[in-house]
Amino acid sequence: MTTSYRSPVDMLNQWATTQGDEIYLRQPIKGHYQDYTWRQVQQAVQQITGALRHLGFVPGDKIALLSKNCAEWFITDLALMYGGYISVPIYPTANIDTIRYVIEHSGAKAIFVGKLDHWPDQEPGVGGDILRLALPYDTMPAQYQWLQLLNLGQPLLEPVSPTEDQVMTLIYTSGSTGKPKGAVQTFGAYSWTCNAVVRDLKADGHDRLLSYLPLAHITERVAIEGSSFYAGCAVAFVESLETFVADVQRMQPTVFFSVPRLWTLFQKNIIDKVGSYKKLQTLLSIPLLGWLVKRKIHKGLGLDKARLLGSGSAPIPPSLVHWYHSIGLNICEAWGMTENCAYSIINHPFNPDKIGTVGKPIVGCQIKQSPEGELLVKSPSLMREYYQAPEATAAAFDAEGYFKTGDLCSVDDEGYVSITGRVKDNFKTAKGKYVAPVPIERKLAQDPHAELICVIGTGLPHPIALVQLAEGAALQAREEVRLSLKETLDSVNPHLESHATVDAIVVVTEPWTIENDVLTPTLKIKRHVLEKAYIDRLDGLRGNRVVWEDEL
Repeated sequence: MTTSYRSPVDMLNQWATTQGDEIYLRQPIKGHYQDYTWRQVQQAVQQITGALRHLGFVPGDKIALLSKNCAEWFITDLALMYGGYISVPIYPTANIDTIRYVIEHSGAKAIFVGKLDHWPDQEPGVGGDILRLALPYDTMPAQYQWLQLLNLGQPLLEPVSPTEDQVMTLIYTSGSTGKPKGAVQTFGAYSWTCNAVVRDLKADGHDRLLSYLPLAHITERVAIEGSSFYAGCAVAFVESLETFVADVQRMQPTVFFSVPRLWTLFQKNIIDKVGSYKKLQTLLSIPLLGWLVKRKIHKGLGLDKARLLGSGSAPIPPSLVHWYHSIGLNICEAWGMTENCAYSIINHPFNPDKIGTVGKPIVGCQIKQSPEGELLVKSPSLMREYYQAPEATAAAFDAEGYFKTGDLCSVDDEGYVSITGRVKDNFKTAKGKYVAPVPIERKLAQDPHAELICVIGTGLPHPIALVQLAEGAALQAREEVRLSLKETLDSVNPHLESHATVDAIVVVTEPWTIENDVLTPTLKIKRHVLEKAYIDRLDGLRGNRVVWEDEL
């Protein structure tokens, strides 16, 4: 770690002193911004921390936070840091079992509850034994409301001043392969990573950020919240799903991060407005008109002022990145994990020749490959351990302190990294051959009718691809969609090894959601859940067919 370490608490105090009257947080309420200056945020942080002291909580206590993104999420997070508490964020979409597990496993002594879409369904997971503190939104019953906390006890004017090796937070993984694990992250690791983001993206006080991806996920906590701490820039939030586009257009972010599924949805909305993919491509090919169309698209998305776009959390189809590049929007793909503060590798500055890779390691991050091709990383951003899981911690690191990511990779001559699959995703077919599903899924994803794809095949003669259709495709004639998917399958199979060729595409009829446990809170597919649900029904499918689930 560096000798220039400064915690988020130090940065808050700096900005409150040097630009205290400038707007920091912008919370939309019924279509209008409720703004908080840096000084107002500092005062609220001191008061919330004082209220926690008044309630008997002491430094080192763990306190959970269950809410969608909002200004008070930032204020609460800073208050927990200010008072020396350990934050335990929980995804706002988490189900009862996950909420209960995280609270019990972490040993949280209180929980802040805030903006939630379905809080009555989640309340049993919180239970009645833990003290509830409510953010100022329609949320589950709590012993203390936000306004009460802002007037409870005396403000704590002197922060704890957390040290580098002090534990800042327990970040629970999204649980794509089982129970979530709690990654123990220190102030030093978080600070180092946030500073690396600000350094690499050249963020400063003139930038405008939008926070809408879950703050319980480390990516948003570093890339958006952390950038604001260390660059001193303003952050706006999204009021609801219905106001999303309007909220983006109003803030006009200069830096904007999203996930593959949303980039796909944006593309679909653009094409739907024009009428068809072919018509859009024709318009874009006409010199002056093409420039005007691109400009209108940028403005319509609210990204006409964006100088940097990013994608992470899951693989994004190269064809989608190429498409955005063709309309003048360059999406920098990045790679990271909960265990390394979500930032280790990035394709930035954007290199169109390296679309399909996740870029090169950032300064300060070392990578290597295991003999099996697994990506191993080492940097100051690595977690200390998995909470209360010494065996899992020991298994996660090699003898030199490199973290075993579980991702399979290839590295080209220029140092650009491509993720080729997951170690645990590879499955063995009935022929005794191992198949890596992720590269196959990325090839099939070139078909615009497919929104989500999961290739499975444990014990089958050949892999089968499960496909969830894009919203627009679900409204098209079935035979038209079938023909397109069949053409895609026929174009992909000749380029696969014989044992990995896909026997059939099965279009699922029930959407994959967080609620039915197919998707994690970060929208990753739980492959093991789909394997269990479908594998017995797929044996016997042959001949490069495309069938709907109700046709089986």
